[in-house]
Amino acid sequence: MFEFNITARNQRARTGIFTTPHGDLITPVFAPVGTQATVKTLTPEHLKAINASLVLSNTYHLYLRPGDDLVRDMGGLHKFMQWHRPLLTDSGGFQVFSLARTRKIDDDGVTFKSHIDGSTHRFTPETSIAIQENLGADIIMAFDECSDPNDHAYSRLAMERTHRWAERSLKAKTRPDQALFGIVQGGVLADLRAESAEFSASLDTPGIAIGGLSVGETKEEMHTTLDVVMPLLPENKPRYLMGVGTPEDLIHGVGRGVDIFDCVLPTRLARHHAAFAPEGRLNLMNATFARDERPVDPLCDCYTCMTFTRAYIRHLIVAKELLAGTLISIHNLRALIRLMEEIRGYIAEGIFDEKAPLLLKQWSNNAKRLVHG
Repeated sequence: MFEFNITARNQRARTGIFTTPHGDLITPVFAPVGTQATVKTLTPEHLKAINASLVLSNTYHLYLRPGDDLVRDMGGLHKFMQWHRPLLTDSGGFQVFSLARTRKIDDDGVTFKSHIDGSTHRFTPETSIAIQENLGADIIMAFDECSDPNDHAYSRLAMERTHRWAERSLKAKTRPDQALFGIVQGGVLADLRAESAEFSASLDTPGIAIGGLSVGETKEEMHTTLDVVMPLLPENKPRYLMGVGTPEDLIHGVGRGVDIFDCVLPTRLARHHAAFAPEGRLNLMNATFARDERPVDPLCDCYTCMTFTRAYIRHLIVAKELLAGTLISIHNLRALIRLMEEIRGYIAEGIFDEKAPLLLKQWSNNAKRLVHG
């Protein structure tokens, strides 16, 4: 049910097809984040129109509200949110562990307080799997623990706990129509990452995730960590780099053999009036765009760029119209999905290694420069 077939390679970069019950994922793929069973400001039809093929939802948030039992009784997450392409849920581990002041970790699990009403809850590997089975996503995650990327002693404890919890997650899983991924942890410490990669590979899960990155380490540390981890993971399984998704991160990740990415960045930027554009990230709130008749990106094929001007979108922002966030989100997500389509084409042609430096140069403005007009 969860086959992964590599269709082309170029150095460490590869394209492939990962088969799921709700359709094939053509990799490498970028997944928009729908934390609470919705990608903010967008409908499923918007997502289909920009060719999104995978959406991520959040176990922690859906457990708290509306409740995984309710989602199950409503026919599962696909039916509940009317997204009938592949879905992925995380384990809730990252969200729980980010509640540093209100959670207590032990070897069995984590006790934490809800960010909504302060009520007390407990997650164990078994709890996380039960919630994810109620939600019914195609790809689910083993319960894991993130740690300070530079604290070697605690990172080892957290990594070893993550490994034990992965084994418990596998034992707790009952649904054959869900692919459970183990997760590599270990901070930015090469020895721990290598040990965790080898352990995760030994579990023989349908895919493997790399967690605990993009949490404060430098880009160089992220790349070095991936250089340690990726050669130790099985070639015939998809690799998922969790929570990483700037354009440059996608290019660097694909070049190191990553197959699946997700990130809140495109929609978060949209809510702050920032749009990807050839000259850099546009601050569309700025008055210099008030009479700008150009689309956000003249080369983009999304509905926003095919229909509206920068001036109109700025007007919506100034007028505090919700449509502004929708239109910029459509564009920002389509920009990254289009980038992945371009990358897949380069890999298929065997020229990704030649094109990657050009892509990085092209997208570097979006990392370094906020354009005000």
